[in-house]
Amino acid sequence: MDLSDIRREYTQGGLRRKDLLLDPIEQFNFWLEQAINAGLADPTAMTVATVDEHGQPFQRIVLLKNIDQQGLVFYTNLASRKAQHIEHNHRVSLHFPWHPLERQVHITGVAEKLTAFENMKYFTSRPKESQLAALASKQSSRISARGVLEGKYLELKQKFAKGEIPVPKFWGGYRIKPQSIEFWQGGEHRLHDRFLYSKSDQQWQIERLAP
Repeated sequence: MDLSDIRREYTQGGLRRKDLLLDPIEQFNFWLEQAINAGLADPTAMTVATVDEHGQPFQRIVLLKNIDQQGLVFYTNLASRKAQHIEHNHRVSLHFPWHPLERQVHITGVAEKLTAFENMKYFTSRPKESQLAALASKQSSRISARGVLEGKYLELKQKFAKGEIPVPKFWGGYRIKPQSIEFWQGGEHRLHDRFLYSKSDQQWQIERLAP
């Protein structure tokens, strides 16, 4: 197999300045709604990129759980590797790959922790199985076998069979306050369309980028 020969043409149409909404959050919500309506698998899945204290970048996929004018929200174990990176460097990057629509969205911003009330409100809305999994897993820590994790899960399931599951102190969310948002639409002959929203003096500026 020659990987250099793997390519396809992007034919679903371009993106023009006149098509864009003035507010990038509204534009993102419009594209997200289209991704959901198109039946894409995991349309809220996003790559979160962080950097450790040595300057080594890391990426992983999480699910977007809310978006408004304040930012984009996801939840995680606050002792996880990504949380440790954010503690050291609050600047992160997000990426949404909506390949079937030939679209991508890239976001840069600053992460801030959610309040205890916000964490509790979301945690209690989750299925009980998800609550137990969050409590059972010390995310990013080394374990000897999967059975250790499954055993802890079953232990907690029995313990809280008839009671409410407390919000773990080591679990919570982050809000990414965007500083730039780029919308990418595939174009024919690799002449893709890219538009970058950048924040300056609380106002969003829009620029076209070369593909």
